[in-house]
Amino acid sequence: MKKLLFMAILVLAFGGLLTGAEPAAQARSASAMPAVYNLQQGFVDAHGVLIYYESLGVGAPLVIVHGGPGASHDYFLPYLLPLARKNRLIFIDERGSGRSGKLEDPKGYTVENMVEDVEAVRQALHLGQINLLGHSYGGVLAQAYALKYQKNLSHLILCSTFASTKEMNEVFVRMKEKMAPELRERIDRLEKAGLFGHGKDYEKNRYTNDYMVAAWGEGYFPYLYQNHPDPNFDPAGQGVTSWDLYREMWGSNGEFIIDGNLKSVEYLKRLPSIKVRTLITAGDHDECDPSLSRETHEKIAGSKLVIFPKSGHMTFVDQPKMFISTINDFLHPAAK
Repeated sequence: MKKLLFMAILVLAFGGLLTGAEPAAQARSASAMPAVYNLQQGFVDAHGVLIYYESLGVGAPLVIVHGGPGASHDYFLPYLLPLARKNRLIFIDERGSGRSGKLEDPKGYTVENMVEDVEAVRQALHLGQINLLGHSYGGVLAQAYALKYQKNLSHLILCSTFASTKEMNEVFVRMKEKMAPELRERIDRLEKAGLFGHGKDYEKNRYTNDYMVAAWGEGYFPYLYQNHPDPNFDPAGQGVTSWDLYREMWGSNGEFIIDGNLKSVEYLKRLPSIKVRTLITAGDHDECDPSLSRETHEKIAGSKLVIFPKSGHMTFVDQPKMFISTINDFLHPAAK
C-alpha cells in the first residue's frame, strides 16, 4: 500500500511535466484526488491488560472512549468517521470491552484503572498532548483522566455524561416516574424477580430478554433517539461485551440505579480544577439529562455547552452533521 501511495505521489508530481500541464492545472488535478486514510490497528500492553485501539485520519490526536460500561468503540462507527478529515482518531476498547483483554477478577474493572489504560495508550503511541472525547460512561472516564493527567490534554470533550452518580440516580427515579404505569410496574416486577440466571446457559450472566426489552427497548428508547431513531436497534442484542464488567461497575439491580463501583463517581467539587479547554454536549432528550451537562458547564470555568435539538443520548446519530461540525469548530476554531 505504501508503495502504491508513493507511486501516486510521483505521478502527481511529474504528470504535469509529461503532459505539458500548467502548474494551476496540476494543483486542480491534485485537489481532485480522493483522500486516503489508512487504518492502523493494534494492542497496547497496559499493566498486563492488552488494550485494543484503532487509529485513522490526519491532524492532532483525538482519543475517543466509549460508554457502557462494557460496550466497545463500534457504536461510534460510521458516525464519527468524518472527524478523520481534520483529526487523527484513536478509538480505544476499554479493558474488558470489545477486543481488549478480559480480567479473571472483575474487581480490576474500575474507572481509576481505565484512566491508566488511556495514559498507557497515549505513551505507547507517542501521542504527546491529546484531545480526549468521552461519551456516556466514557465521559466519566474522560473527566477522571482530566482530573489526574490534565497536563497531557489540549482539549476535553464530554458528551452525554454525568459527574455525580447520586444525581444520575435521581434522573433515573424521575425517568421511571414518567413511564406509563404498565411499563413501570412490569420493570419493577422483573427487577424484584431477579434479572440474572434465568433461561439458557448463555443468559445466566446477563439480563433476561424480557428485562432487556422492557428497560432498553421501552424505558430507555425515548431517551436514546429523537430525530433519527436507529431502525436496526435491537434491545435484546445490546452491545455489552462484558457482563462481568457491567455488573461490577454498574451493579446488579437493574438499569435504573447505579450501585456498582461507579457509585464512587462524585466529581462535582473537583471539576473547578479543570482548566483545559472543555466542550460539553448533550441531547435535549438525553438519557443523561441535559441539566447534568449544564451543571458541569457551570463548574468548569470557560467551558462551552451545546445542547443538540431533537436528540437523545446518541446525539451523533440524531444530529450527525451538527455533531461533527460542533466538534471540529471547537478543535479547529479558525477552520470554518
